Amino acid sequence: MDPVDLALCLAVDVSASVDFAEFGLMIGGLAGAFREADIAQACAAGPRGAVAVAVLFWSSAQEVAVPWMRVDGAAAAAALADAIENAPRLPQPGVTALGPGMAAGLALLARCPAQAARLVLDVSGDGAHNRGRAPGGVRDIGVAAGVTLNALAVLNEEPGLLAHFEAEVIGGPGAFAMSCADYVDFADAIRRKLRREIGGGLLVA
Repeated sequence: MDPVDLALCLAVDVSASVDFAEFGLMIGGLAGAFREADIAQACAAGPRGAVAVAVLFWSSAQEVAVPWMRVDGAAAAAALADAIENAPRLPQPGVTALGPGMAAGLALLARCPAQAARLVLDVSGDGAHNRGRAPGGVRDIGVAAGVTLNALAVLNEEPGLLAHFEAEVIGGPGAFAMSCADYVDFADAIRRKLRREIGGGLLVA
C-alpha cells in the first residue's frame, strides 16, 4: 500500500451492553460518515492524497472487522462504507475489556501496510473498562509509540463515562474525547469526530 497521511484504527465496542438495534445504529453511523462528501474529500486532501482505515470490534475478545483499506476519494470511501455495513458482529457480546481492546487496536496500527504520517486510534464505547489489562497503561504505550488516542463516549448506560475516557483512554498530540447521549445521536457525533481526526483538526462542524 502506498504511503498515506493518516492510519486510522476505529476500535468499536460490541460488548453485551450494545444490543442489536444499537449495533445497527453504530455501524450505520460509521458507514454513513464515510459517504459524506466532505469526509471523503478530507481523506484525499493531505500531501499524500489518502488515508488508511481499519475497523476493530472489541468485547471480551477482539476481531478485525474491516482490514486496512486505502481511501483516496469518494469511490474508495464508499467501498469502505460498504465493508463496514457488511461486517459481521464478531466477537460475541461479552464484558467491556477496554484495555485489551485498545491494545489490539495499537497492534493493528503497527501492522498497517502503509507508511503513515499520523497514527490515530479512535475508541468508541458505552461502558467503562471492567476486565483485563488496565486502559491507562495501554494508552501510555500508544503515546510513547507516537499514536494519538481519541474517544467517543456513548452515555446511555453510564452518564459519567466521558470522564473515564478522558482519564484512561485519550493521549498523544491533539488527543480529545467527545460524548453523545445515546446511539440515536451516534451518527452525528462520529461524523464530527472523523472530520476532526481526518482533517487534523481543520474540519470541525
